[in-house]
Amino acid sequence: MQLRYHTVDVFTRTRFGGNPLAVVLGADGLTTEQMQAIAREFNYSESSFVLAPSNPSHTAELRIFTPTVEVPFAGHPNVGTAFVLASEGLGGAAGEFIFEEKAGLVRARVQREAGRVTMVQLAAPQPLRIGRTFDVDTVARCLSLTRADICCDRHPPRIASVGLPFVVVEVAGRQALARARANEPAFGEILPEDGADAIYLYSRGLDERDGDVDFTARMFAPSDNVPEDPATGSATAAACGLIAHLDGENSRRFEVAQGIDMGRPSLISIQICPDAVLIGGSCVPVMSGDLLV
Repeated sequence: MQLRYHTVDVFTRTRFGGNPLAVVLGADGLTTEQMQAIAREFNYSESSFVLAPSNPSHTAELRIFTPTVEVPFAGHPNVGTAFVLASEGLGGAAGEFIFEEKAGLVRARVQREAGRVTMVQLAAPQPLRIGRTFDVDTVARCLSLTRADICCDRHPPRIASVGLPFVVVEVAGRQALARARANEPAFGEILPEDGADAIYLYSRGLDERDGDVDFTARMFAPSDNVPEDPATGSATAAACGLIAHLDGENSRRFEVAQGIDMGRPSLISIQICPDAVLIGGSCVPVMSGDLLV
């Protein structure tokens, strides 16, 4: 079997920045095991596989895999897949895409300038869900930090989700964010829990590298073979949704930096609406080729 694939860098306008994604087209003939093996071969934080939709009024079924597991939803695979399909003229004639995913339907819209796709914005498939909290000392150990490095002024470490759960943690300053490292044995002591197997940590304190953003973040998912993710749309949306909820706001915009500390700067735009959480970003094409299975 020979399949066409494209790779793109997502949540960036600069090639070799952002979060790389592989998009495999026409994947209907692949088994789940083959998709997982291909995702492991690409070894990106996630790869997406485009299949025919069960409902012909939808654009496609989208299946998303980390190197070790399939996930029900993720931000950068949806942004990158919509970008690839729109750039290749595959569906979305009106600039709109509807993807069938494990977490539900994901609707994406592309923006163009001079005929080129410049940005993709999608709606998370589920409303904000806030889950259990975690012991501060335990979470600090997971991040190779101390108790004093964890900030609980706004919220304790806790699960939040708009389709894929994460443990969301605020750290007490930019230096703490930069020092953080995933302690895999400690992760295994508390995760997975309620569908969450990753920690998203953020700092409201910034430095000159971060740019004009609301906060900057990192994400660790060692059990998914993702030591650190350069840009995590689903986690950023969950964190922004949590912050807006705690601040009593149902309409707000966020600009969030990620990947700075690993040399892949990313910019994620989040819009909180009364009835949806929107995730937006730009993409850059990197490679195209044929995949032999």
